[in-house]
Amino acid sequence: MPLVITSACIDVKDGICTTSCPVDCIYEGERMFYIHPVECIECGMCESICPVDAIRYADEVGEAEQAFVRINNDVFYDADGKLNEPGGWRRGDKPIPDHRAVHEFPRRMIEDKTA
Repeated sequence: MPLVITSACIDVKDGICTTSCPVDCIYEGERMFYIHPVECIECGMCESICPVDAIRYADEVGEAEQAFVRINNDVFYDADGKLNEPGGWRRGDKPIPDHRAVHEFPRRMIEDKTA
């Protein structure tokens, strides 16, 4: 069962999860990160390091977040239904387009901790 990133990541995008992934299957989107459903080897390293507790195994995602199982999967398919397999994400890569549902998700107000 692949890991998925839930709504707690939206507008936070800490990115520490990407540093622990041994196969670079966590991709940066415009408002959140996504885990590639085929590239993920289900090691759980990202889940253990996520500072906002946004990462879960797909079969452990609660009812309120079930849409994110589909969202993490669907964001990697093109308009023709073909799975895109980019082969790994690297810091500095252009963000992938967010899933339509993430675009529509209400903006989260992030507290400025520099003040």
